[in-house]
Amino acid sequence: MTPHNEAKKGDIAKVVLMPGDPLRAKFIAETFLENAVCFNTVRGMLGYTGLYNGKRVSVMGSGMGMPSMGIYSYELYHCYDVEAIIRIGTAGGIADGVELRDLVLAMGACTDSNFAHQYRLPGTFAPTASFELLEKAVQTAREKNLRYRVGNVLTSDIFYGDCENETAEWKKMGVLAVEMETAALYMTAARAGKQALSITTVSDLPLKGESTSSEERQKTFTQMMEVALTVASEAVDGHDK
Repeated sequence: MTPHNEAKKGDIAKVVLMPGDPLRAKFIAETFLENAVCFNTVRGMLGYTGLYNGKRVSVMGSGMGMPSMGIYSYELYHCYDVEAIIRIGTAGGIADGVELRDLVLAMGACTDSNFAHQYRLPGTFAPTASFELLEKAVQTAREKNLRYRVGNVLTSDIFYGDCENETAEWKKMGVLAVEMETAALYMTAARAGKQALSITTVSDLPLKGESTSSEERQKTFTQMMEVALTVASEAVDGHDK
């Protein structure tokens, strides 16, 4: 057990889905998993393990922001022997052509955070997804005929920013969407030698002033959940038979 997770060794599957909202984890467990068992309630960061298509999969909240994602993903990789984490969250779409409810598969993650400072690298690290997981996600989205984009996202430390034009500047560099956790997940996975993927649903368009409700974000972004669960169940074959 850790200060943030009361699960015992073996309670958590080798592949974990991580929404930011712990209530979304609860919704996924109750809606999609068979025989789901809650393994964590510490700090209200709910975690469950159950079966999806006969494969053992876990789902657990990560909280908001890079520090929270860094804590929970680090413990899952290092303390619970998790091999792959798939983030399923929301993002603000900023690229032309990105619309509400589109899926954004993060091939890479830019960031305005100093998170990578801890690794004492003699340069700038570029956080990227596991190609194996990304390839499976693209294939699944195509098979389901879903709207999706693959590319760079911005992982920001700031939700209420003081610079009005900052998002537009990232748009100039081809960034698809803005969110707050992916870069930390990708860096933590890279350092641990593990796999990670971030799949987000566009919940708002900050440059256009369009958005979805908090209830919609919690309960209706099921396309993202189904893609992630499919990827997770297939990834289990290589990690947790």
